[in-house]
Amino acid sequence: MSDKVIVVTGAFGALGRAVAQRATDRGYAVAMLDYAAAPAELAGAKLVYGGVDLTKPDQTIAAVQKVRDNAGRIDALLNIAGGFTFRTLSEGDGAAWDAMYAINLKTAVNASRAALPHLIETGGAIVNVGAAGALKAGAGMGAYAAAKSGVHKLTESLADEMKGRVRVNAVLPSIIDTPQNRKDMPDADHAAWVRAEELADVMLFLASAEASAVTGALVPVVGRV
Repeated sequence: MSDKVIVVTGAFGALGRAVAQRATDRGYAVAMLDYAAAPAELAGAKLVYGGVDLTKPDQTIAAVQKVRDNAGRIDALLNIAGGFTFRTLSEGDGAAWDAMYAINLKTAVNASRAALPHLIETGGAIVNVGAAGALKAGAGMGAYAAAKSGVHKLTESLADEMKGRVRVNAVLPSIIDTPQNRKDMPDADHAAWVRAEELADVMLFLASAEASAVTGALVPVVGRV
């Protein structure tokens, strides 16, 4: 049984739930943060915080401080909060770009800044979620890819800034096998996608002591795509 505490943002979504379960199975205490209200089966549970708008720095700082106060420490932050939209520039407007920036990059910036003092205390780690699709963006992927590219550069810059104090890495998944993605792409080869549990395992490795020599890495996790 570990005494380490992992904070997961976007924790009520498919990947967040997979990470939380895998971490719990490994004996970690898991703090779950999300903009959505806590699902019925999690409502009232210790270290579960719904209704947290991570695009707002004050709400983010307050939520992370609650975790520190209630759990006694923070050893890792897994920035999963985010979202996707497919929108061409010619047919869309600026709203998609603003939304992708806010929910993908700004949430990671705010959560990382809020957690850093506590992670410095423990020599902890941050693991961000970038995107393989941000390495070469296709049509309609501009807003999403630009925001995830920002996550990649945040990862590299913060890793250099925190070298020797906090490790910072990111995973770059292709398509994650989630119920929503299956609904949106019913004719795709779902077996080729990355299972949420597979991605969770890579993220937890990067957050663990076994990856103590790894920082500033952008790790592709593309399954069989």
